[in-house]
Amino acid sequence: MSNNIDLKRGLDIPISGTAVQKTKKVVTPDVVAVKPTDFRGLLPRLLVREGDKVLAGSPVLADKKSPEILFTSPVSGTVAEIVRGEKRKLLEVRIKADKSQEYVDFGVKKVAGLDAEAVKDVLLKSGLWPAFIQRPYGIIADPQIRPKAIFVSAFNTAPLAACPEFVFKEEMENIQTAINAISKLSDGGVHMSLSSENCSGTPFHKLENVTFHIFSGKHPAGNVGVQIHHISPILKGETVWTVTPLMLAAIGKLFNTGRYDMSRLVAVTGPEASDPCYVEGIAGMPMATVADFCKDPADSVRFISGDVLTGTNAGRDGFLGFHDNQVTLIKEGKEFEMLGWAKPFRTSLFSFSHTYFSWLTPNKKYNMDTNLHGGPRAFVMSDVYGKVLPMDIYPVYLIKACLANDIDKMEKFGIYEVLEEDLALCEYVCPSKIEIQSILSDGIDLMMKEMA
Repeated sequence: MSNNIDLKRGLDIPISGTAVQKTKKVVTPDVVAVKPTDFRGLLPRLLVREGDKVLAGSPVLADKKSPEILFTSPVSGTVAEIVRGEKRKLLEVRIKADKSQEYVDFGVKKVAGLDAEAVKDVLLKSGLWPAFIQRPYGIIADPQIRPKAIFVSAFNTAPLAACPEFVFKEEMENIQTAINAISKLSDGGVHMSLSSENCSGTPFHKLENVTFHIFSGKHPAGNVGVQIHHISPILKGETVWTVTPLMLAAIGKLFNTGRYDMSRLVAVTGPEASDPCYVEGIAGMPMATVADFCKDPADSVRFISGDVLTGTNAGRDGFLGFHDNQVTLIKEGKEFEMLGWAKPFRTSLFSFSHTYFSWLTPNKKYNMDTNLHGGPRAFVMSDVYGKVLPMDIYPVYLIKACLANDIDKMEKFGIYEVLEEDLALCEYVCPSKIEIQSILSDGIDLMMKEMA
């Protein structure tokens, strides 16, 4: 059973550097990192010390608020360094990988014979429980809660996103196993959204034990938050969980092989990628392992774990995020521009507002950089956000409520339904250069603190 939802608003950013569907490198990292900063609201407790030996699947961190939630090592090796920031905030646990990998044996499980508690126990002990993101707020799912439903987006419309059909073509059996397992965790079952462009051609449509929804439209049609808004909006007091196909594949491998296996195909993309393609990598791998794909010297290139709208500026010395299977290489926009935006005939720049002539070449791809083309200024009241946000909320009023720390209005204008990724396009098209995602993040943090 499925339904069709056509979204009229949105924007596909025409950035160059789409990865060709070929795997051109196998990354064997010397060091990988487990990063507490990948998870909102996590208060990490260290379970290892420098010099300790670990296996792939050995606990490295635990959540102080929910000690049963563990974070495990993606490789076997030795804890090489514990990196801290200001006020001794834990940033990374770096693990020097062994040449030959050894795994904790969690045992092969027959999902059909497991109940919800048994499934939950396996996921918690293995370190894969953090794969579930709970909405509202985008935090790690609470194991004590039974959510209204679990949602999966089987397509990604973010700029230069990895192709799911290519990435998961060998993982469908594992994904089916994962769906059979996690469907026991919710009374509302698993809801999966497909793109109308290839809903009958994608292998995802053959999956069982799911409710399908078909979406058409531009980005952010692939965002699971936008999909939830149109399938079953989150009301005050309700809870839903989301999980990505990437994490479903890892969960399926856990039940089918008994191993915590975080290997993945990673798309190396972006205007500064000399050969956009896929590499075989692993969660927490160093960005330096893909530096040989850069056109220019690494100090002039921004290494982004994720996409250009919502990814993390990891830097060349950083590491791939827990939930990411994309690296974007984009030039740092440091050059001074004569006349700025007022310069005429700027055929090499894209403009959503038709300031330039990019609207005459709708199929052109642009070598974009990080230049903001202006600085923050007064919050302009306009309908520009509404043109790219296919949700029935008022983004301007929501962001102003976040700025004013007005919890009642934040609730009224939809704070429970959105995360930063859902308003990322609003920030991209904002004529005032307002840091909308940062403001929304502060608002969500306030809600978590005051509504706990």
